[in-house]
Amino acid sequence: MLITPNRRDLNTIVILNPKGGCGKTTLATNIASFYAKQGPMPALMDCDPQGSSMRWLDKREAAQPPIHGIAAYKKSMQATRSWQLRVPNETKNLIVDSPASLTHDDLRALTGDATSILVPVLPSSIDIHAASRAVADLLLVAKVDRRDNKLAVVANRTRQNTKSFDKLMRFLSSLGIPIIAVMRDSQNFVHASEEGVGIVDMPGYKVQKDLDELQKVIDWLDSWPNRRRDLHDTGVSNKPAGNVTVLHNPLINSG
Repeated sequence: MLITPNRRDLNTIVILNPKGGCGKTTLATNIASFYAKQGPMPALMDCDPQGSSMRWLDKREAAQPPIHGIAAYKKSMQATRSWQLRVPNETKNLIVDSPASLTHDDLRALTGDATSILVPVLPSSIDIHAASRAVADLLLVAKVDRRDNKLAVVANRTRQNTKSFDKLMRFLSSLGIPIIAVMRDSQNFVHASEEGVGIVDMPGYKVQKDLDELQKVIDWLDSWPNRRRDLHDTGVSNKPAGNVTVLHNPLINSG
């Protein structure tokens, strides 16, 4: 499904969860906006037939920092697949918005070249169940080794001090995978989506709390060369990179 150039300087960020409505596109577009403002131009690849990321990209004004869009869900008769999915040479960060459902073959293809994999999870029983299956498929089907330090979780649309939030955090703590940010259930993300921008493009006084959590995601994503280097230099590294919270299951850690 995913064809990317053989470039060691490209951070391929795959945002994945089989459950629709978990905030994959919101996370993808806000990461893309952040990197666009920072430069150089990132690429946003939309693999979902709904095309939500590409519709968001169409709303962006010409004055906004550019983002290269790749509509991977479309099949073109005028161009080869490799040309259609090409990534600009200047791009250092490729953000992949995955579809809601994937075959095992597609899952392996989508994550095979990934340097960073983010799983957004919402605080509901249905979403927690879907996320547990997603993580299991990543570990068992796609053969993503958690010791490779390229898999992380983002708690999405949360309201702290609620039973659903506590349940979500208990579930996430059982995974032994870094929880790199806890995003609020904020209207800032809704407004940004409607306007074709990211929260990084909005007035700081309105979005600072949300921007602080997004910065944690960016810090972890930017650490990918160190995460890869740790693995190659020492064989295995479980050391968290950047501003990361790692929660572990005490039953796993004991003994």
